Amino acid sequence: MRAPGPRTAVKRLTVLYDARCPLCVHLRHWLLRQPQLVPLDLVPAASEEARRRFPALDHRATLEEITVVGDAGQVYRSTAAWIVCLWALAEHRAKAHWLASPAGLPFARVTVLAAARWREATGAGAPGPGCRDGRCEVPAGAPGAPG
Repeated sequence: MRAPGPRTAVKRLTVLYDARCPLCVHLRHWLLRQPQLVPLDLVPAASEEARRRFPALDHRATLEEITVVGDAGQVYRSTAAWIVCLWALAEHRAKAHWLASPAGLPFARVTVLAAARWREATGAGAPGPGCRDGRCEVPAGAPGAPG
């Protein structure tokens, strides 16, 4: 999860999520409700804002797997991205440390793989019912719905 070289303190993370995916939008709302040790900016993947912030990033790839960018340019993808999101949360940092360990990493990988398979099986990466202007919203009253 950590790139070799000198350590740099992470002060802020940007989570690029697929705004066309109901599961991704649900997780976005969940992340925003959690007490954060490291502030999370949640930005739709491949959006104008994402392209402005990170012009050198492969934005098509960010629609295929969760990508998190640290304030010093660190890029986390897939399993590492999900672990770093949990690491940023007050109530989940210990779990993130365990998931990054040799004992926990298989569980983290399986979870990310299951989410990817669900997205593929349901076509969740493409706009569908409940999505407008290329973005999905969690239905009112559903877990993760704003309010």
